[in-house]
Amino acid sequence: MTDRLVQLEQLTVRFGDRPVVDHVNLTVNRGDILTIIGPNGAGKTTLIKTILGIQRATSGKVLLTPGLVIGYVPQHLSLEATLPLSVKRFMMLSGRSASECEAALQRTGVAHLLEASVHHLSGGETQRLLLARALVRQPDLLVLDEPAQGVDINGQAALYDLIRELRDELHCGVIMISHDLHLVMAATDKVICLNQHICCSGHPADVSHDPAFIETFGNQVAESLAVYHHHHNHKHNLHGDVVNGNEPHGACDHEHH
Repeated sequence: MTDRLVQLEQLTVRFGDRPVVDHVNLTVNRGDILTIIGPNGAGKTTLIKTILGIQRATSGKVLLTPGLVIGYVPQHLSLEATLPLSVKRFMMLSGRSASECEAALQRTGVAHLLEASVHHLSGGETQRLLLARALVRQPDLLVLDEPAQGVDINGQAALYDLIRELRDELHCGVIMISHDLHLVMAATDKVICLNQHICCSGHPADVSHDPAFIETFGNQVAESLAVYHHHHNHKHNLHGDVVNGNEPHGACDHEHH
């Protein structure tokens, strides 16, 4: 398989007369971590649903590398509340073997919840379960819609650490949607600022200076991101604490100058 996984050419999606995604050109390569940001209603979820084939394009092209395997982590897990469903059973619905399912849960740090009800999981546990379900497919491309949704602040850094590790292990591409702009600065290689069309794109530190970004998010946000640095020579445990060796050392430092 080539390094190019997805290519969008002049992709447009209209709902009635309203363009929700407007003439978007985008390439995602193996090894990329690309994060889509933008205001509410900007078309972010519609864009990834079009890549997934859930939403039909009005015009333009979605070119996927032949044989591409996509692992999708949706924004919400919608299950019938009265349906008894354990973590093990939920994973087995993927059609993979029990050992493959358990290995994926182990990798995302929630293998101890194998017999737990999916209805009783915390936000962070649910996201790790959804990530395990995507991981068990051995994807070439991971697509994550707000992966830190419902995760407390201490667990978010650990979750983004895990996503980066999975990118390296699988040598896959990653597309994320995120509203947390400061986490984007630490977690991604490239940012796409979407507001129906692509306003600006590039490395996070460069995008924060772009006039289109400032117009979309305001001077205060842009200035705070422009001086943002994440010194990432450490790892986070499941609680978000910094771990050097085997000892946790509290929350991750983010320096502002």
